Amino acid sequence: MEKKTKLLNAAVLVASLGYFVDIYDLLLFSIVRVPSLRSLGLTGQDITDSGIFLLNVQMIGLLVGGIFWGILGDKKGRLSVLFGSIFMYSVANIANGFVDTVEAYAFWRFIAGFGLAGELGAGITLVAEIMPKEKRGYATTIVAAVGVSGAVVAYFIAQYFDWRTSFFIGGGLGLSLLLLRFGVAESGMFGKTNNHHTNRGNFFSLFTNRERFIKYLRCIIIGVPLWFVVGILITLSPEFGKVLGVQGDVNAGAAVACCYAGLVLGDIASGLLSQLLKSRIKVIYTYLFLSIISISAYFMLHDISLFAFYAICLFLGFSVGYWVIFMTIATEQFGTNIRATVTTTVPNFVRGAVVPLAILFQYLKGVFNGSMIHAGIAVATLSLVLAFWALHKMEETFTKDLDYLE
Repeated sequence: MEKKTKLLNAAVLVASLGYFVDIYDLLLFSIVRVPSLRSLGLTGQDITDSGIFLLNVQMIGLLVGGIFWGILGDKKGRLSVLFGSIFMYSVANIANGFVDTVEAYAFWRFIAGFGLAGELGAGITLVAEIMPKEKRGYATTIVAAVGVSGAVVAYFIAQYFDWRTSFFIGGGLGLSLLLLRFGVAESGMFGKTNNHHTNRGNFFSLFTNRERFIKYLRCIIIGVPLWFVVGILITLSPEFGKVLGVQGDVNAGAAVACCYAGLVLGDIASGLLSQLLKSRIKVIYTYLFLSIISISAYFMLHDISLFAFYAICLFLGFSVGYWVIFMTIATEQFGTNIRATVTTTVPNFVRGAVVPLAILFQYLKGVFNGSMIHAGIAVATLSLVLAFWALHKMEETFTKDLDYLE
């Protein structure tokens, strides 16, 4: 029993490092996309078009993989998904370093996306179920903080190594985690479900009950502002920098690194604040209000220095640094027989929300006569309003006992 109550146990360590490599890979691809495609012989518009194609393929992999791994986690166990997904995205990472065509690149980005979809949900579910309720928040905070820092490491690795070597490093890090698999025990709560004649991992059951579906939808929507910031404001920071009159050329990789450094700090602060206030909901409200301030600063401060712009990117990251609480809420809202399915699919649907957000942003840009600022403000407002709606009447789960079935 003592092993299960230690904050820094094997499960927390593997989940943290697995998420580290997960984020490393996701952000590394965004950082090395242009130089990697250029080395494959592409130029000009072909680099942009192929880059968008590869991102879409990876996103499809994430969405499909999220459903697959989530169902598998509830049917076969958290550990099978945790290590299976780590193995898959690690192999895909290494294979990415050998590609010579866009088609091969696309195939391995799909496999990588499929694999990446499973690790976080399985890790958070396992950690939440083996930790006592008074320590759950601390444990998931460690997982998120260590994991998100993978983005910062990816930026620096890409600065000092060739893009192929950078992928090899990510794959090697992931495969090394498999050495720890013998020290991690399966969730006792999952083990109990083997003794019940219950329907485990039924993804479609989330849609057959109105109350359950609304609860699931709320879990997804509260995370949308986070990926609006990362997917729109940070990804398009070079373009926004020009429109806002930033004094110097904004480097997308540097903006990503600053944002994710803020996310690390925000995740640590939100996790600790949740433990202090003994509430998940109050913390999300606090961070949504911080997001209003940071997004307003992003759009309203014109003609600022490059350093000041990167400082705002850091603040943006901090203000949406509630990923750990968002994931913990999703885990705590549902019973053991469907918990892994929810925890794995929710973050991947939030990531996938970037696609409709980007389409809406492009559409509104046309409506506002090409104004990126007005289009960005409109999409930001919609994201935040929906998040506040989703949080309204959501169940507080800080002291909730997770040993139950749907």
